[in-house]
Amino acid sequence: MAIKIKTQEEIELIRKSCDLLSRTLAEVAKALKVGATGVELDKLAEQFIKDHGAHPSFKGYNRFPASLCISVNDEVVHGIPKADAYKDGDIVSMDCGVFMNGYHGDMAYTFGIGNVKPEIRELMRVTKESLYLGIEQATAGKRTGDIGFAVQDFCERKHPYKCVRELVGHGLGKTLHEDPQVPNYGRKGDGPRLPENCVIAIEPMVNLGKRDVYTKRDNWTIATQDGLPSAHFEHTLVVKALKAEILSTFKWIEEAVAGNSELIKI
Repeated sequence: MAIKIKTQEEIELIRKSCDLLSRTLAEVAKALKVGATGVELDKLAEQFIKDHGAHPSFKGYNRFPASLCISVNDEVVHGIPKADAYKDGDIVSMDCGVFMNGYHGDMAYTFGIGNVKPEIRELMRVTKESLYLGIEQATAGKRTGDIGFAVQDFCERKHPYKCVRELVGHGLGKTLHEDPQVPNYGRKGDGPRLPENCVIAIEPMVNLGKRDVYTKRDNWTIATQDGLPSAHFEHTLVVKALKAEILSTFKWIEEAVAGNSELIKI
């Protein structure tokens, strides 16, 4: 395993990709409502990315057909955007990547439409909070297991949820997926040691029910076996000596959510 250390110039280029990515998902959030479709939102995202001189990282990656991974309710990740209209009470996870100036950014956010059940709102809140607890462990000298333990401990021991094991966070830079893999479970002190100035994406995928998942017939969409909802949040960040520096931001997304009366605030 070779973990790539980024120069400050490279980090700034990744930050620019992440900023466009954040603004892209904010545009999607403005249009997300009852009756909207994944196909419509995917076209909006792709056009916004291209209008800013960038390329959607996911489109064509291993033949994935879209710019957004859109996963609804019991779908965990890698959902292909569909023409089905969203309904009141749906939760919709949006995962997106941007490739600009030779570097990728990657992030995800789960949105709730309308009257989302309280227990599902709580799942979303806990998943989002677990992301930041994982990020707190992303300092030089720590190991990937420290990140995974922080996420798992919060979601599974302090709350009644389950972290998906089959899908992980990852390094990124010139390629979308680099070493190291960053699981959302683990033991303190296990896994590769994190060097300063490596860039990783941490992305808890947390299920309301059991952790077991399966792949749907489209060969992309991962869903929960028990049919219960799953939430997903992701940031790109750079490992630092004292405190990780988050390169993506939810600021633009949450401003858009606040301005959209159909979406819930987490």
